[in-house]
Amino acid sequence: MRLATFNLLHGRSLSDGTVHADRIRTAIADLDADVLGLQEVDRAQPRSGLLDLTALAADALGAGHHRFAAAVVGTPGHVWEPWHASADITHPQYGIALVSRYPVQRWQITTLPAAPVRSPVYVPDGGLLLLRDEPRVMLAAVLDTPRGPLTVATTHLSFVPGWNVRQLRAAVRALRALPAPRVLLGDLNMPAGPVRAFTGWRPLARAATFPSPLPRTQLDHVVADPRGAATLGRVVQVRTPHVPVSDHRPLVVHLDR
Repeated sequence: MRLATFNLLHGRSLSDGTVHADRIRTAIADLDADVLGLQEVDRAQPRSGLLDLTALAADALGAGHHRFAAAVVGTPGHVWEPWHASADITHPQYGIALVSRYPVQRWQITTLPAAPVRSPVYVPDGGLLLLRDEPRVMLAAVLDTPRGPLTVATTHLSFVPGWNVRQLRAAVRALRALPAPRVLLGDLNMPAGPVRAFTGWRPLARAATFPSPLPRTQLDHVVADPRGAATLGRVVQVRTPHVPVSDHRPLVVHLDR
């Protein structure tokens, strides 16, 4: 079983700043993941050619099950509002996604509120800016795998220190209501040490993933709840391939019995 997480940066290439479907499709296909968590996912966004990046990723992996969960309506960095149930699905949306080759028994979405204050963030093109934090979501699925039920979730936590810890704890509480074993995939915006310290969950991989040209830190994680984790098998391979899209590298974990 291969589990992977990838912050897509809405499919943008750092080399030329553009978004191309074939480039994204190739990057995703090369991961050969059975379950893939995606962050910074666009749907119906002009900046990404109105592509449905979730469906594109599912097609690239030959995966029959996928779901997109919007965090905001509009375009981050420009005009947006928190996602709401009455939002027109044809409007630009941005969020996370989960793609699976295994059948899904049930889906669950957990909202993770944004930090209540603006926070300083360094932006390469703009210097130090005070940015409004976006609301976050966690998307979980109970999968029907050859090894039995497996809960896998993905999320993209806040860049605000401390607030991301609060969101992480809320995510773990929500996941413990779903069947074990449980795995969380995502860009948690913190290193592995704090992730383990604040959750008690076991990292299945330790590898730098950001920034993609020459990774120096691990922001992207695959972590397992120790309760029931033994049934997942052992980690036989960890990969962080250098792909032609995003400022993050994907993290791929291969498990075997």
